Parts: sequence; C-alpha cells; structure tokens
Amino acid sequence: MPSGNIRALALACVVALSAHIGAVPPARAQPAALTKSQAEALEAYNNATNAFKAILAERRRQIDTHQKLPNLPGQALYLARVAMISAYKDLTDALPSKIGRPNKFGVPPAYFDADTEPLVDEYIALFAVMEAPPANAQNSATPFKDVVDLAVAIARAKGLDAATAENAGRIGLGIFYAETNGRQNIGNARSNTYKGSLQSGPSEDRGGQKKWAAIRPAIAAFDPALIARDDKEQARVGNLDHRLNHWTAVRDALMNAHADLFPQIPAIVKTLPDPIDQMKLFELIQIIPTPTRAALKSGDLAGYRISDPTIMRYLRNNSIFAFGRADRARTSATFRDILDAMWLFNNKFERALAKFNEIRGQTK
Repeated sequence: MPSGNIRALALACVVALSAHIGAVPPARAQPAALTKSQAEALEAYNNATNAFKAILAERRRQIDTHQKLPNLPGQALYLARVAMISAYKDLTDALPSKIGRPNKFGVPPAYFDADTEPLVDEYIALFAVMEAPPANAQNSATPFKDVVDLAVAIARAKGLDAATAENAGRIGLGIFYAETNGRQNIGNARSNTYKGSLQSGPSEDRGGQKKWAAIRPAIAAFDPALIARDDKEQARVGNLDHRLNHWTAVRDALMNAHADLFPQIPAIVKTLPDPIDQMKLFELIQIIPTPTRAALKSGDLAGYRISDPTIMRYLRNNSIFAFGRADRARTSATFRDILDAMWLFNNKFERALAKFNEIRGQTK
C-alpha cells in the first residue's frame, strides 16, 4: 500500500562524470574489459535509469502544464524505480566493484547508486503532488500526537498498563510514517481504493468504526479528554468519508487492523526487542495480515516461513524481495528474513522513533 516513501530535479539529474575524467589516474581510467554478462548488466542498468528519468520527466511535464494525468499515475513511476534498483542490484551482483558510497536514504549500497539520489528526490516530490489531500480533507494541527494518543488509549483499553501502552504509541506512529511518510489525509497514486492517513479501504474503515464504538466507553473511563476530542472530530466529519479526517482515519484504521494485537505487545517486545523490528511487524499486518497473525500464534515468530506465491507477490508489491533477480527468485522466506528485507522502511521508522521521542519529551 504504501507509497512512494514520497523537488523538481529530474531533468538535471544526469551526473556530469565527464568533467572529472581527466582527474582519474591512468590505471583507473582504463578499467578491465567486462565479460559479456557484466556488459549486459551494465547496459540493462543504464537503460533502466534512462527509463526512470524519462517517466519522471513526462509526469513532471504533465503536472506543470496542467494536463490530465492517467489513471493510477504513480504506478508507472513506482515500477520504473523498482526496475532501476533491481537492475543496479543485478549489476553489483555481476560486478561487485560497482558498489558505491552510502546514500542518504539508507538503502544498502549494493542496491542503490548514490548518484541517482536526485531522481528519487524528484520521485518523492511528484508523489507529493499526485497524492495531495483533496480540498475537503480535514487536517489536524497535531497529527503525530494524535496518532500516539489514539494508539496508547486503545492499547490501555485492551488491557495494557500505561507504560507498556507507550509501545503501541510508538508503533502507531511507525505505521503512519510507513504508509504516508507522516503526511495526513493523502490520496494514493497507485490505488483507487486506499486513502487517508493510514491508507485504509472503505470496508476497513467501516470495520474500524464499529470496533471503535464498542471500545469507546472503556476509554472514556480513564481518558475523558480524548473522548471529548473524539466527539469534536466526529461532529466535524459528519457524513464525510472518515478517511478524509485525520483523527477518524487513524482511529478507525488502528481499530480495524491493529487493536486486537496490542495485547500481544509484551510478548512481541520480548521476541523483537528492536523498536524498528516491532514497527516492521505491525506494518506487515497492513501488507499480509493473515500470515502475520499466523506467525504470531505459531510460537516461533522469527522462524515462521512463508511459501505461498500469492503472499510472496504481495511482499514484492510492497518493496520486499522486489529488487534484483536473486531476491525476486525467492520462493519462501521466514519472518526474520522478511523483517531484514524491509530495509526500505528503515529510514521511515527511524524518523518515527525520533518523532515519538520528541513528542514524549515535550509532554514531559
């Protein structure tokens, strides 16, 4: 579901290497001849990079000239980005010397050429335009704190003590960053079904509303201020799609997908002590809910193995095992493998963790 996450630099992103060739020592200026497979991998990467640049430039031109965008305008960009990263991983597998310097996105250098950072900056900028909230969206002045407050209150109503419930607040904030890069009320340039601050579908939102109505009295008993805020937002949203109001979108999505698992947080924290891994696990509830719940029940969360081709496809469609022939050839994976392969989420969850600490520091 998440996005692409998410600056108009696409046309200026060709790296001017030729200006530096004269400074390269002669021994390095004459690289060893490539094998056929290495040359093919290099050509494939160059072609994929050029294709990514082309679709970025096309979409930027359409936006800047106010042309009508195609249905799901982000899908072609997403696929082109995946193709470029995949081709680079194939290249570094064939020619390890091509592995370069670290990049600002925290992507493993074997998967990503840091010289293409500006292309991804433009990719993020374009998605921000294509997924802009509609005019009738109802923003919150405190979107991050709202997520934390709701998740903590729901966890407490589910039986967690106040201290343990803080983990739910941090996890909820991680989901917000994973789904939307921390942007409220956005659309989805790759789907006509999902929208809002936690990118839920209509049926998921309706399910969350029913579950919230059932748990609301328990929350009122210990947090009347939160219920007063809920009354205000419920009146504000009225008959509007709840996913267009940040508060109700987060509330309903957490209740639908995550609240029933909050009582398991103590066991999850014991099994996965790294807060980033905890966030990844709850993001997997968004991506592959049934297998994730089965893994939690198995008694061997890290070792639980997925081999269903459909589930593997869902993972790849969310940037997990999606890059390069070796990763895409996988037919199964344990949950430990999956968590480790979610490196594209690391930066988002690190920012969520920093924001959570900031919020709690302000509260104290």
